[in-house]
Formats: sequence, structure tokens, C-alpha cells
Amino acid sequence: MRKIQAALCLSLVLLAGCSTVPPTPPVVSCPPCAACPTCPAPTPPVTPAFSRTLTLVNWSDLPGWTDDDVNAAWPVFLQSCRGMASKAHGPAWKRVCELARAADKPGIDARRFFEQHLRPYAISNGEGGSGMVTGYYEPLLRGSRVRTKGFEQPVRGVPDDLLTIDLSAVFPELKDKRVRGRLEGNKVLPYWSRAEISAKGEQLPAKTLLYVDDAVELFFLQVQGSGRVRLPDGSMVRLNYADQNGHPYQSIGRVLVERGELKLEEASMQGIQAWARANPARLDDLLNANPSYVFFREQPNSKEGPVGALGVPLTAERSIAIDPRSVPLGAPVFLATTRPNSTTPLNRLVMAQDTGGAIKGAVRADFFWGFGKEAGEQAGRMKQSGRMWVLLPPEAAPK
Repeated sequence: MRKIQAALCLSLVLLAGCSTVPPTPPVVSCPPCAACPTCPAPTPPVTPAFSRTLTLVNWSDLPGWTDDDVNAAWPVFLQSCRGMASKAHGPAWKRVCELARAADKPGIDARRFFEQHLRPYAISNGEGGSGMVTGYYEPLLRGSRVRTKGFEQPVRGVPDDLLTIDLSAVFPELKDKRVRGRLEGNKVLPYWSRAEISAKGEQLPAKTLLYVDDAVELFFLQVQGSGRVRLPDGSMVRLNYADQNGHPYQSIGRVLVERGELKLEEASMQGIQAWARANPARLDDLLNANPSYVFFREQPNSKEGPVGALGVPLTAERSIAIDPRSVPLGAPVFLATTRPNSTTPLNRLVMAQDTGGAIKGAVRADFFWGFGKEAGEQAGRMKQSGRMWVLLPPEAAPK
């Protein structure tokens, strides 16, 4: 018990490196382990109250609301209802979701249902209503169950020595904040970085799920959080995010721009891949500039999309990843943005069914394009300005 208490207390020093915690809270000096429960609590970063980011508007304020095929989002909304049932904010959606299930019949007028039972709220980031919309997808890789020539890049499961510490057990004000680390004696230290994990190789106490043929594709699999791997016999393995090493995500595209290797407009997924092909000897150094490392688990193969943070399959072009501190996970969101590298409007109803380490802020979304090469082409080029409206029932209205 003393070792666990010490781990909880000492784990506060890791907060600045945890991707799920807002940046750099004050460091706290903890007293000896026996006094850990009375350790002074850190002052959490000040974030705007949920209600301050939302403004009730009219349906006519949503650009393209009457033009979107809202019925295409209806089954995705029903999936959200299934996922929200187990969430803390689920009771606020209980009545509307029960009405939706009762109304789920051929010929449903989804637009009318939403207008009758939900209200649109414009989301603000404190500096205005515009934010950034990026894209992600489910990639396809080639791999093998055994390490052979051509298949030498390991896809790792969660290491046995990776600690995930829920700080709310000691500090209730840090609800939903978790720290990743490892024990060394009676101290909790940051878990190994990407470079350290690579250097440890097979000594890392983690199961190797598969070996794939391309280090760059494996890196982007970790960025996307899920993907499929085709084995030599033609069978398909599905991988999904299982955990992360606790280090903050660093964009390697930004690193290449800062080093003068790429121009800003070239720092897309495709541009990074081209740079990697031209500079194989420098690839490890570039990848290690991002200390974050993602571990996977195998999922049953199916025709549905990957499972997002809500716990339901994502739907191509109707699911987004959001910051759950600003948008309730599972809620319908009307998104107004443009298609990748264009001014062509992309205005549609989507569902907030996923989260991501790089998705931070109120007006911030990652648009899920689907599976495969074409989806990857779209996702890799997408970095657009956009606005967002969340649709809420009266029970979930901001106070």
C-alpha cells in the first residue's frame, strides 16, 4: 500500500508530460508517503466554463443545414445514443434517445426530429467562432505474424510495466486525469519515450502483435489510432488504440518545417512520406522527435469502421474527434468547413464519437474520412478553417 501511495504522490511530476492533462500545472512537493492523502493539491489550469463557450442560435444560422442529407446521419446518431448510455452525461440524453429509437422507422424525417427535440448552440473558442478542422482515416498496412525479411517493424501491445494512475483517487479535482509511468524502486518515473522504446527493442516487456513492412506507415498508424493489416495469406487483422506512453505528441511535419526541410504547405502526410522515402538514413531521428508512442490491441475484423472513444464504430464522413472538455462525447455537431485544399463547402451533421491527443480546444475537430488509400489522400491534405454547432436536448443545455 505504501508503494502505491508513493506512486500516486510522486506521479504528479509527470503531469506536464501527460497527453490527457492540460499543459504544465504547478509542480507540487509531496510530503512523506504516510501523509500523501493530505498532500497540497495543485491548482488546475483555468479553463472556461462549458456554458461560456456556447451560445444558443436559430437553425437558420447553420450554413447549409437545409441542404445536408441529415437522414444519412440518423443511424450514426442512434450509434451515439448507444455509446452515451454509459457516459456521465448519458442521463441528459436518455429521453431524446428513447424518442429516437421509437421514431426509427422507414421514412423518418431526421431533420424534423432534431429540430423538434434539440437546440443548436454555436461553439466559441474564446477568440471567435472559427477553429481548425483536420482529417484522419483508417490505414491499410502489410504485415506478418512473425519477423521475416521485409517485415521487421514491430506493432506492440501494452507493456506489462506501464502504469496508468488515476489521480482522482488522491485529488478529486483531477477527475479524469491519468498519468502514465513506470516504477523504479519506490519512485514513479515517466514511461520510456519513443527513442527509448525503439532502443530497448525486444527487451521491452510488451507483446509484439505483428511486424509490418514500413516504419513510416507504422508511425502514421499510431497517429491515426487504428488500422488494418493484411497478412501474407490475405487475411486481415484489425488494430485499435490500447494505450499510450504518456509523452506529449509532437508533429513531425512541424519539425521538418522548423528544420527547413519542408515548406509549410508541403507538410502534409504525403509530403512527410515523400521526405522519408528520400531520406531513409535520417528517418529514425525524425520519428524520435515525437516522443509519443501508441500501443495497440487486436479487434475482431468487421466491415464496420474502427471503434472510437465513445465505444461505437466510426462512420466515414459522419464521425469526428473532438475535445470532450468542450463538446459532449457522442453529441451531434453541425460542422461548417471546406474540403481539403479547396474552398468547396463541406457543411454537414456529424457525431462527436472520438477524441485524440492532438485535438485540443473548443472549435477543433478531426474529420473521419474512412478506410483505405483514397480516405488517406483526403485526410492527409485536410487542414481547414471551420465552425461548429453542438445540438443539445433541454436536459443537457448549458447552465
